[in-house]
Amino acid sequence: MKRYVIERHIPRAGQMSQAELAIAARHSHQVLKGLGGDIQWLHSYVTDDKLFCVYLAQSPELIRRHAQISGFPADRITEVCSVIDAGHAAC
Repeated sequence: MKRYVIERHIPRAGQMSQAELAIAARHSHQVLKGLGGDIQWLHSYVTDDKLFCVYLAQSPELIRRHAQISGFPADRITEVCSVIDAGHAAC
């Protein structure tokens, strides 16, 4: 499966409580279960007005399908080409 970053514009997302975020995550997970094993949510980053979600999926179309069923926007879907982190930084 390919790795994608999904940008979701959600006004005041950063002001949501942990309980509200947990409810949203459970709802998303239920929809993912219904779509089968070709899509998987890894984690999300919450900012003031957006969520940046990292998914594994067979295609962007499957991510769009998840967005449609779950009711969460998928404003931008970007395939990840590679990952770098502090452990791989050049000196």
